[in-house]
Formats: sequence, C-alpha cells, structure tokens
Amino acid sequence: MGGCGPDAALVPVVGETDGVGTRPAVSLAASGGSERGPLLVVLGDSLTAGLGLEGDQAYPALLQERFHRDGYDLTVVNAGVSGDTTAAGLRRAEWSLAGDVRILIVALGGNDGLRGLPVEQMKQNLTEIVALARDRGIPVLLAGMEAPPNYGSVYTAEFRAVFQDVADDFSVAFMPFLLDGVAAVPALNQPDGIHPTAEGSAIVANRVYEALAPLLVGLPSTVR
Repeated sequence: MGGCGPDAALVPVVGETDGVGTRPAVSLAASGGSERGPLLVVLGDSLTAGLGLEGDQAYPALLQERFHRDGYDLTVVNAGVSGDTTAAGLRRAEWSLAGDVRILIVALGGNDGLRGLPVEQMKQNLTEIVALARDRGIPVLLAGMEAPPNYGSVYTAEFRAVFQDVADDFSVAFMPFLLDGVAAVPALNQPDGIHPTAEGSAIVANRVYEALAPLLVGLPSTVR
C-alpha cells in the first residue's frame, strides 16, 4: 500500500463492515507529534479510506499531493473508516480533531443512506460533528451524499436536504455531492458500482480541492 510521500506514516484503523468488504483506513500523517504541522482531517467512510484502491490513490492522498504542489503547508489525515455511518463518525470525531487541525472535511452519510437509517438522527449526528469543529474554531467543508432510490422519493429528498440544512445552520463550506460527476458512471467506478476507481478518485480530489479554496486563504504556504 502506497503513501503520499517519503515522510508519511501509514497508520491502520479497523472499521465496521459496509457490506462490500472492509479495509483499514490509512492516516496519511507525517510521523511524530510536533513535526506533523498544520493538519487537514478528512472524516469519512470507505469512500474516503479508498476501498479497493492503493493508499496513494485515495482522494485524501491526492489532496496531499496537490497541497505540496501548490505550496500549502498542510498534512492531510485520512480519517476514513470503511462502513462508518454518521453515528460511528461522531463517536470518533473528538479524537480525530486532536492536534493542530486547521480544516475538517466531513464526508459521511453514504452508509446511512445505504441502510435507510433515519434522516433525523443523521442530521443530529452531522450537527454534533460540525459543532465540535466550530467550538474549536476549525473551518469545515461538508460533503453531501445521495441515498439510493429504493427507499422512495420522500426519503431521498429528505436525505439530500439534511446536508444543505446543516451547512446552512453553521454557514460552512459545502459541496452538495461528494461523488458528483463520478457516481453512476461505470468507467469511473469499481465493479460494486459504489466506490470510485483511481480515475474517479482523481476527479473527486479535484472537486474537493476546488470546494476547499475559500478555506485555504491565509493558511501557511511555502509560496511567497
């Protein structure tokens, strides 16, 4: 499994099953404590962990490469755990925000939708996660997800609205759909039809990077 550079330490975190297999999440953080520098944490599920991909193909690793290329002094921590729902993400949110975290990306909800979990509880979980970051003065990018159509149009609409509502409630940066331009495109997805291929992951990384632009202003940079 690859990393994002010679100074990266790969730290496995065992997650729950998501019905299509499990894989350890990878924390793409420089080894050591004080040497890690400013952090960007991506709190997510198997889409973030990079299920079915090499470690350096997951979109958080591609974000790390982009930050290095563009001169941003940020270490990306891939806090993606396969199978995690918003409830599971909430349980580990506080310790995921330990250290010098400058930005939090929240990319959860896909497994809630796959399981048809109550949208009210999902909204509460996301609200508490974003509130934890707000209370620490950490800017947030919230990435929305879509529910499968088999739960009906009402559930699908209510599910989609949760992400916009939470983003509006906290006035945080928002991308309506993490997999925009990738979902339902067979060539960009693995055989399970859920997880992106390496090419699809690169598209996700580019879209996330664009959505992060307002949050990068004023962050440490090697570009003068």
